[in-house]
Amino acid sequence: MSRYGEFLHLTIFGQSHAPAIGMTLEGLPAGETIDMAALQTFLDRRAPGRNDWSTPRKEADQPEFLSGLVGNVTCGAPLTAIIRNTNTRSGDYDGLSVVPRPGHADYTAGVKYGGHADFAGGGAFSGRLTAPLCIAGGICLQLLKKQGIEVISRIASIGSVEDVTPLTVSTADKPFPVVDDAVGETMRAEIAAAKAEGDSVGGIVECAVLGLPVGLGGPLFDGMEGRISSIVFGIPAVKGIEFGIGFGAVRLRGSENNDPFVVENGTVRTTTNHCGGILGGITNGMPLTFRAAFKPTPSIAKEQETVDIEKKENATLAVKGRHDPAVVHRARAVVDAVTAIALCDLLTVRFGTDFLASKGEA
Repeated sequence: MSRYGEFLHLTIFGQSHAPAIGMTLEGLPAGETIDMAALQTFLDRRAPGRNDWSTPRKEADQPEFLSGLVGNVTCGAPLTAIIRNTNTRSGDYDGLSVVPRPGHADYTAGVKYGGHADFAGGGAFSGRLTAPLCIAGGICLQLLKKQGIEVISRIASIGSVEDVTPLTVSTADKPFPVVDDAVGETMRAEIAAAKAEGDSVGGIVECAVLGLPVGLGGPLFDGMEGRISSIVFGIPAVKGIEFGIGFGAVRLRGSENNDPFVVENGTVRTTTNHCGGILGGITNGMPLTFRAAFKPTPSIAKEQETVDIEKKENATLAVKGRHDPAVVHRARAVVDAVTAIALCDLLTVRFGTDFLASKGEA
């Protein structure tokens, strides 16, 4: 099991080809109505088998709630839900304990668990585990929206193709979540080209949070960057994160990088947002912005160099099975989910347990 949270306690359990995967979320306020149709729509954005640029594995990804709800209303008990795995082909993963996939967790998991790790579908290391993560995150997104806080995101790049148009509104309702749809077409072509060669591509997801109050977070280990980064790195395939203009700041002087303060309609704002809405680890009232980098999918049909662990000799491997030529477009929903979970946890720590309740005030 994997756990997260200081006040909201989230537990993720299961394996890619186990009978089911699931989550338990503790600490939600009682009396909150969950829009199940909206939750399913959100889960569908991450689900596999929906288009030509995703894995052909098809799963309904419909959550079954075991506890924590009366009707569709939270009752104060721990909220537990599962998603059943129905379309597995475990035989595609035979032999990976001996001949591990380059770039995947087969080797390290095999060593850590003494050869007893579940290798089917990647086991507990699979991106499949982000499905229950999105159950928790989808619910947290609904709670945040009631308080006037919105999480929006888009695909910022696929391979070398970039969407540079500013992110100002949600792309969630688009079949391919970019701001510039023409660039999105080029991105899909990039994915198709890699797929045709038995290869894969990586990319970047950009996320912005609108409506956060000033004063969330703290110095050093309580900083917003660290809190969000710790859960974003829980998404398989994430290899980097930057806030605001991130590494781009090193090319500027202080006079260029600093965000000048102004007063607009009685509210302190900044004229630019290079800091990504965070100063000293604390939100400053501007949009909180960050970008997460996703590596290319390691499971590819192209022949790769690896080793035979039993024979202690070099080997080659062409991965069988059904795999994504890119995960970025599906992972975009997961970034939304984990961001919402982190924010709900931090908001309750900062403002108390009633903040997320419908009677609370943002």
